[in-house]
Amino acid sequence: MAIKKQYLKSKPICKVTFSVPAEQADKVAVAGNFNEWDTEAVTLKKLKNGTFKGTLDLEKDNSYEFKYVIDGEWQNEEQA
Repeated sequence: MAIKKQYLKSKPICKVTFSVPAEQADKVAVAGNFNEWDTEAVTLKKLKNGTFKGTLDLEKDNSYEFKYVIDGEWQNEEQA
């Protein structure tokens, strides 16, 4: 699992890309305090290599809590 952050100079936003290698999974989502822990709000897209990936625009200078939801099971980010 990986997180990549890209800060925009033109806006007070940070683009956060979530990557989750989960070849056997059918569905991966990201739930956190930025979406009121809604497990359906941010579903990641499965790539051909089996990794799920998605990008969110979050306000910079804020701190966020989140977890992955892999096939209905909550998982912590190892690097957070």
